[in-house]
Amino acid sequence: MTQHPDAPAIGFIGRIPVRNIWLLLLYASQLYKELPEAARVELEDAPDDIPELVAEILANAVERRLRRNLSFGYERREANLSRVRGRINVLRTERRQLLQRGKVACIFDELTVDTPRNRYVKAALLRLGQVVKDTELLRRCRNLSARLERAGVSSDWDAGRNGRHPPPDVLGWMESDERRMLAAAQLAFDLAIPTEQSGHALLAMADREANRGWKLYEDAVAGFYDAILSHRGWRVRCQGKIEWPLDDQTAGLPDLMPSMFTDIALERRLPGVPTAARRIVIDTKFTSIVASGWYGGESFRSGNIYQMYAYLRSQEEGGDLLWRNAAGVLLYPSLEADYNEAATIQGHEIRFATVDLAADSRTIRRQLLRVVDPAPGRGGTGE
Repeated sequence: MTQHPDAPAIGFIGRIPVRNIWLLLLYASQLYKELPEAARVELEDAPDDIPELVAEILANAVERRLRRNLSFGYERREANLSRVRGRINVLRTERRQLLQRGKVACIFDELTVDTPRNRYVKAALLRLGQVVKDTELLRRCRNLSARLERAGVSSDWDAGRNGRHPPPDVLGWMESDERRMLAAAQLAFDLAIPTEQSGHALLAMADREANRGWKLYEDAVAGFYDAILSHRGWRVRCQGKIEWPLDDQTAGLPDLMPSMFTDIALERRLPGVPTAARRIVIDTKFTSIVASGWYGGESFRSGNIYQMYAYLRSQEEGGDLLWRNAAGVLLYPSLEADYNEAATIQGHEIRFATVDLAADSRTIRRQLLRVVDPAPGRGGTGE
């Protein structure tokens, strides 16, 4: 893998070279799915500018909401009032002897703009200050945060206490513009993680951080396929459980059998075209595709092959006909070399492929899409 002298510096997650973590975070985000195709391509083509572009998207969305008025919601409140509102907190009323002062402790719902959704967006605007370098855009985000403050939105959102992701009540039904705003806010929190060093290069992470990198890699691959393929007749499922087809088992065996979960499953069913129906099971591995063999040389990792073989063969006798010809893909990040090899084993195609996370975004896109539409000819290393 030769790096161009003018190319961005390559960082590492564990042993895996990664050119730009912003691109992985983008693929893993809900914002990538919410954006139209042209906007996705714009973001992919300028991965170093993703924080600024996300800030632009979030700022535009917040400005639209302010012009149309912020969304309201009901918030649970407790207060000592001179008249009954909502429900009476009898214990608090008696303990504090409020009746003697002509008051009663009440619990009620109040319509307000100070909702978790608006507080989350306000916190995201401030969070972008950690990654946005454009001074005008940074000023714009801070001004919008101040406008939300004046409108009545408090700053009661601590990512350390409340988490970087919005709570379930934030993610209820909403308009498309507001969904995009929330998706941009969520990505803003994620973008603020790798900022201990300026620039687009990743910090070298210790091996213990490889698990976090593996999860980001899996989420990025799943998010990419969900956004790109869902409009092409494919259904994308993540972390789907498949059952062992057990017969004549002893009473204690079902509880002792390990569970089988597929990382990503791609499925396409076209009405009236049964020959076009396909299922592809993808297992993402955040390690080298090859390991040292017993007798020297290198070989694909046997345990991963056995795992994929069990996924495919164990489901053949069920009622789902797609399993009989399902294909499997073991998808690794590239280390030094690119692989795209395949063979059919007892009726199931199994492909061994890599994605060069140290390459440019167009190469990464092409390598991910060849999983669904392999290049002519069987396998072959290199592009």
